[in-house]
Amino acid sequence: MTVAPLLELDAVRIRYQGGGRATPDGVSLDIRPGEVVLVLGPSGCGKSTLALALDGLVPHAIAAELDGTVHVAGADTRERSVAELSEHVAMVFQDPDAQIVTGTLLDEVAFGPENRLVPAAEVLERAERALKLVGLWDRRADNPDVLSGGGRQRLAIACALALASPVLVLDEPTANLDPAGIDEVYAVLRELANERDHAIVLIEHNLDAAVDIVDRVLVLDAAGRLVIDGPVRDVLRGRAGELLELGVWLPVSTLAAMRLRAAGVPIDPLPLTPAELAAALEAIETLPAPAPDPASVPAASAPAVTVRGCSVRRGGRRGPVVVNEVDLDVASGDFLAVIGTNGAGKTTLLQAIAGVLPAPQGTVDVLGMDPSRADARDRAGRIGFVFQNPEHQFVAHTVADELDLGLRLQGVAEPERRDEVERMLRRFDLAEHADRHPFLLSGGQKRRLSVGTALVAGAPVLALDEPTFGQDRARAAELLDILRALNEEGTTVLVVTHDLQLVADYASRVAVMQDGRLLGVGPTAEVLAGPLIEAAGLRHPPLARATRSLVRHPEWQSVTRMSQLPGRTAA
Repeated sequence: MTVAPLLELDAVRIRYQGGGRATPDGVSLDIRPGEVVLVLGPSGCGKSTLALALDGLVPHAIAAELDGTVHVAGADTRERSVAELSEHVAMVFQDPDAQIVTGTLLDEVAFGPENRLVPAAEVLERAERALKLVGLWDRRADNPDVLSGGGRQRLAIACALALASPVLVLDEPTANLDPAGIDEVYAVLRELANERDHAIVLIEHNLDAAVDIVDRVLVLDAAGRLVIDGPVRDVLRGRAGELLELGVWLPVSTLAAMRLRAAGVPIDPLPLTPAELAAALEAIETLPAPAPDPASVPAASAPAVTVRGCSVRRGGRRGPVVVNEVDLDVASGDFLAVIGTNGAGKTTLLQAIAGVLPAPQGTVDVLGMDPSRADARDRAGRIGFVFQNPEHQFVAHTVADELDLGLRLQGVAEPERRDEVERMLRRFDLAEHADRHPFLLSGGQKRRLSVGTALVAGAPVLALDEPTFGQDRARAAELLDILRALNEEGTTVLVVTHDLQLVADYASRVAVMQDGRLLGVGPTAEVLAGPLIEAAGLRHPPLARATRSLVRHPEWQSVTRMSQLPGRTAA
């Protein structure tokens, strides 16, 4: 007997008011109980928009035109309210703070079913089950604000579970999480997937974490059309080349194996996890020697950034200390990655360096300037800053005006500004969106715009908080290559990131933080091979996890960067 689908989409096209082309465009598919479906596609193809249509937020709550039909449990979403549809589809957004509204974990999880007028006894029963499933029942009286990023994301999942909806939709649930938080979230999703009585729809770029729970992969192309639909291993292994052409993410282990294959190393089938890559390498009798680590530490030079005794409290003088007595020197021309778990103080330290926080205790010097006391023009001329959430820095009404603002602050003449804005629009693939409001861009497009606003003024120091958040593989690589080129030309780059493979491949030095303190700073290869990673509660990047334990090929144990692999990077 065929099980009826929980979701049915027929020729779905969605166009935002004031937007250009429709994305997604003509998507038809069914999703049935027991399926865990991964949605992939390049930035701007309509993945998040598609997710918003599954629970009726499009078209009911978001100004967008929906063509085609979305049926949830047999009902057309146009004919049901969002509240009615929530009985069938629950949504977990990228940012858990965007959906947390109460003062305790128990109240938060009970909030949804209470608003659906579920009897009190059943509300408590659902809340207890959901909180126990995500490992937060013992903290049910805590305020959500005291949870880590991974804890808040697990709480958001618990809230969705308490609705008892048969479909759970998650949009980049691990985008802002450290490796421990990612493990926490996927432990919950793995348990849900094993129950097989509902469906999970997952939008995710961290495929190294997701691949072992997914059954089926849907791939949208840049135009928002559904071009691939099939079992996860068939798609990621058998059609990896097509996925690369589309610019979507693949697991790091798969990318590494494709590079090795191109160099003549016989790896078949393609591995999807670090464990599979390690097993494939161990099975090969002779491997070519890895390339030497190309990382170069800048020659001794005057520091671009000097931090002494920097301490920052959250919420004023009586708030908790989130950065504690940090001393840090960043040489001119360095590419420094600041890493640590959620709550380690990375973002706060970066904000103190960039001057977007009130003056901290201690001193911060950026090329002879105290950024917290400088005026906007002087600060923008010396350090460009990119927030973790792009919306926090947008102030203009169009994309072009947002890029123009920094140039106007610098006093650049109008004809030069116009030429530079057009160049940046092309560089970041935003030309067709020049007249759109920044808030109407996709998540990936917002991130590119935020980076463009930092680069356009040509500041000699750039500070970026999670610069690849929301980007597809092609755009992330393009952005990082831009940063590397600027760095090679002399720009000092500071990056806060949870992506340790990014750190391994691009950073020349790494600063490791824990509980607001700086545990240590050093060359990337030394830090990734040393004890600081475990001391900070982090996990080694995927490539290092595959190579560190190799017995048959000990010369490969220090390989952490893709550029150390023989062959050329797949593109």
